[in-house]
Amino acid sequence: EGYSLKALRLRPRELLGLVALGRVGAALGGAFVGEVEGLLERLVGDGERKVPAVAVRMAEVELGEVARTVLSTLQEGERVSRRVRFRYVDKRGVVSERVAEPYGFVVSLGRVYLVAKDVERHAIRTFAVDSVTEARLEPNVFSKPADFDLETFAGSSIAGVLHDGEPVEVTVLFAPRVAKAAAQARVVRERRVRHLSDGTCEIAFRVTSVDELVRWVLGWGEEAEIVAPPAARERAGALAEAVAARYRGP
Repeated sequence: EGYSLKALRLRPRELLGLVALGRVGAALGGAFVGEVEGLLERLVGDGERKVPAVAVRMAEVELGEVARTVLSTLQEGERVSRRVRFRYVDKRGVVSERVAEPYGFVVSLGRVYLVAKDVERHAIRTFAVDSVTEARLEPNVFSKPADFDLETFAGSSIAGVLHDGEPVEVTVLFAPRVAKAAAQARVVRERRVRHLSDGTCEIAFRVTSVDELVRWVLGWGEEAEIVAPPAARERAGALAEAVAARYRGP
């Protein structure tokens, strides 16, 4: 059996967007890559026009059999608004049992994260799906807060998953040679861009994890400098010094 769709007439930009979306799906990997590619060929590869050349480079998501089973259970919990219980191993190797109310999922840097309310801790947390085991549905149902927006939640973190506290504004000055690239790098949702007369670019980022932004800024090398607030500037200096110490000779 199959499904029938009416004929589509796609404008060039719509076609490009569709192909780019398909490339994103392919880059993420998974069991349906072949189906996505086949669908694109059937939609746009009719012999009269060729599929636009679009390459998308992303960290491929690779989930083992256990993680795929866990993800399926967590997705079911989110779909039917039921709590889930699971064992979780955090980044320090500490194992704990959690009961959570699934709000949604974030795919970032090759990993899938569950965004959920931790019932015992009364707070929204993110859990790496590949660090979850023994996931099962609980009989308890829940209602997601009407004002919760997954895009907004993920938008204040570069990776979409790090949340240390209340949002903080961090201002970064980028050198002329990287100003354009920095302005186009929409790493967080809330930011203000100001192009200065000397060719530099000043960007104020609103983030929930200062450390995460500091590490990202250091990736620009000497072409970027945190100018405010003082605490973020000091943190960047300390981290840069620690990295430099690793490369100094004995």
